[in-house]
Amino acid sequence: MEILNEAFPSVSRVAVVVNPDNPAMGPITQTMELTARSVKIALQQFPVRGPSEFAGAFSAMTRSRLGAVVITEEPMFQANAGVLAALAMQKRLPSAGFKEFAEAGGLFGYGADILGLFRRSAYFVDRILKGAKPGDLPVEQPTKFELVINMKTAKTLGLTIPQTLLLRADEIIE
Repeated sequence: MEILNEAFPSVSRVAVVVNPDNPAMGPITQTMELTARSVKIALQQFPVRGPSEFAGAFSAMTRSRLGAVVITEEPMFQANAGVLAALAMQKRLPSAGFKEFAEAGGLFGYGADILGLFRRSAYFVDRILKGAKPGDLPVEQPTKFELVINMKTAKTLGLTIPQTLLLRADEIIE
């Protein structure tokens, strides 16, 4: 939300694609709502239970005249990142999601450094194999987040990305 707000301060209404069958979506959308309110953005959720519902959701976004779309990080959406990015492009909606979403053609990707998390999980596997009890190991939160900006998509949509965001990006796709 903050990245969309920084890039497009005039956008006041944003679509959020969610899978209502994923129990993790509740806390994620609650956090998104809080952040959106803090930057004066109204969110409209678009529940999607399967790929066959993607096109209908994006058509509904267009009818609702929303200024951008956020794709939540969810296994079904990750598996269909290219389809979702193409739909956002087709509907001319600036889009944000996870890193792979931007790599597949979405405008922005922001999220935890997944490779870093995998490397860190090897540490825990090693500790368990050496006899540590899993319940005695600490729960860790990600500490590194990556911002990916797809300038190819920005150019196709005729969008200008602020220099402040470009300087913060970990990866820029040309």
